[in-house]
Amino acid sequence: MPYREFIEKSLLKAGEIAEDYFGKVEARSKDSDPNQVLTDADIAIGKLLVSEVATEFPDHNIIDEEAGVVDNSSQYTWVIDPIEATSNFAAGLPYYGIMIGLLDRDEPIAGGVYAPAMNRMYLAEKDKGATCNGSPIAVSKNATLAEQLVSFGIDSNPDNPELTKKQCSVLADIVLACRNMRNTGCEALDPMHVAEGALGARVNTTSKIWDNVGPQIIASEAGALWTTANGEPIDYSNPLNRIDQNFTFCVASPAIQKQLTEIIAGRLD
Repeated sequence: MPYREFIEKSLLKAGEIAEDYFGKVEARSKDSDPNQVLTDADIAIGKLLVSEVATEFPDHNIIDEEAGVVDNSSQYTWVIDPIEATSNFAAGLPYYGIMIGLLDRDEPIAGGVYAPAMNRMYLAEKDKGATCNGSPIAVSKNATLAEQLVSFGIDSNPDNPELTKKQCSVLADIVLACRNMRNTGCEALDPMHVAEGALGARVNTTSKIWDNVGPQIIASEAGALWTTANGEPIDYSNPLNRIDQNFTFCVASPAIQKQLTEIIAGRLD
């Protein structure tokens, strides 16, 4: 089955589970990170998507946010986020999504993002363009940061309050340079709003590999650059060893990304 077709089919199944659970779950904090929460929906959707991949592509590797790693010594690795923005989902906010991406060694080659509450299905394969609900999407042609809305994601760092203050300083400088700031707290939505031209950029200081691979290929196929927050290429080599790594990222059109990285200038290492 073609990757795009498989991803769409699997995400639609996962979306049905998410909608069944929505408004009926309680969140519990993860032991590994008190900023992150978990629900029964995350586990159920993760099991479904891992099973779908294992059935259709039994030789491929899998990374799932909740289940961990399936190592089949393959050059292909599926990267799954069962519920992106679980905190929103658990609070009854509709700003959540389900994401799946495929790496060929260290390169994203296919991905899908589904936001059930918004009825938006984003899909892409390398060199085949990006779509939302079947229609092609593209980043904004406006190359002026001062005329663009920007989204900025930030988590608290109670063990390192100076880091949070440093990140807020960067945030302030970006707010002063753009039209205004927006943030749903969801990597299944804000980067996709960049990909379809509604937002000028999304910057995030705290994310994992499953927050990046699926949406990155969609945004890239829509004409965006997806780099670290400091403007460097994201390194996905040996992906099975990167599940605990923090990733910063900046996604924007090339012109807007250049202006943002000049502001950030190494301040979000």
